[in-house]
This record gives sequence, C-alpha cells and structure tokens, in this order.
Amino acid sequence: MLEELKAREKVVGVKQSRRAVRDGLALRVFLAADADPALTGPIREQCRESHVPVTEDYTMEQLGQAAGIQVGAAVVALLKKNP
Repeated sequence: MLEELKAREKVVGVKQSRRAVRDGLALRVFLAADADPALTGPIREQCRESHVPVTEDYTMEQLGQAAGIQVGAAVVALLKKNP
C-alpha cells in the first residue's frame, strides 16, 4: 500500500488531510501508528463520519518517506484521481 502512496497524488499533514476529507477529495487516509492520538483522533472520527477508509499500519517515518518528505508524517491523505 505504501507503493501506491508513493505513486499517487497526496496531501501531508493534519490540516490538509482534514480539508481533503471535508471536501470529498480523500480516497484513503493513512494515520501513523506511533503518532499522538490527540493529533490523529479528530481526523479518524472525521473519516468515520465521511466513510473514508483509514489505514494505521505504518510509522511516522514510513509515511514521511512514502510521502517524499525528510521528516515523519502523522497523517497522509491519498487523493482521488481527477475525473
């Protein structure tokens, strides 16, 4: 699944990911298993309410690398393909 995350369009971070979920642009949200629950809890709930699948199988370091950034990422949203 990380390979798909590397190859597809995505947004990184809580604010941008929440915006993508809110706007119906998120296909799936990746939450780092080692991220602070206070940080990931609100977006987990938003995803549940919006019926966006959540994956929590990876660490912040793994998500950061897959997103192409030099630091860890608590939240990454995989975006839907453009119509």
